[in-house]
Amino acid sequence: MKFRRKSAEAPTEAATDPVEGADPGVGEDAATGAPAGTDPGAATGPHDADDVPGAGADGRIDLGALLIAPRDGMEVRLQVDEETQAVQAVLLAAEEGALELRAFAAPRGGDLWGEVRPAIAADFAQRGGTATEREGRFGTELVCALTVQMPDGQTGTQPSRIIGVNGPRWMLRATLLGRPAFEDETAGPWEDVVADVVVRRGGEAMPVGAELPLTLPPRDQLVERPLG
Repeated sequence: MKFRRKSAEAPTEAATDPVEGADPGVGEDAATGAPAGTDPGAATGPHDADDVPGAGADGRIDLGALLIAPRDGMEVRLQVDEETQAVQAVLLAAEEGALELRAFAAPRGGDLWGEVRPAIAADFAQRGGTATEREGRFGTELVCALTVQMPDGQTGTQPSRIIGVNGPRWMLRATLLGRPAFEDETAGPWEDVVADVVVRRGGEAMPVGAELPLTLPPRDQLVERPLG
């Protein structure tokens, strides 16, 4: 598995972050104990670290708040601040597209994903794009399109698909880019990666909407190569 250390900004869609606030610990479904807004019949995963003993020793790549299990042919690229060595973003990339993963602190039993979807859609609209809700494997998601300037100077449409999953005191946001964003037959392996993600929230108090910190993986999982 190759990790590419980057100081340039990784491709990211829907940069609007969740709104900060207190962790009220409300909104839990009384019947199931699941976070409000979660479909009880939705696909299993992503997982909370407390529910996956030994996560990180099971082949997943340990990035601190996120433990991921990429599929063959996917390259993991880390955006790293050269001065602080802090990991700022994680991107899985392959020939047909890419997947960005980010995790945020959320209220216990809340529906942070339901709260931030309108803000993400408004951000796309402000930039001249569109963001349409649909039901997918993980519940309600956003199918987005944005007009961008291509390298040859012509304009084109950049598709993306944003998946949000509410967990216990965290929310995972996964953004699909390229063909997996609009081809269901291509998206399967990428969705499997999302389902296999383990989120390590930690017990420290954090504002709602704060991004959970990422770290470099253990050296035995890290293979660096020059940018080229």
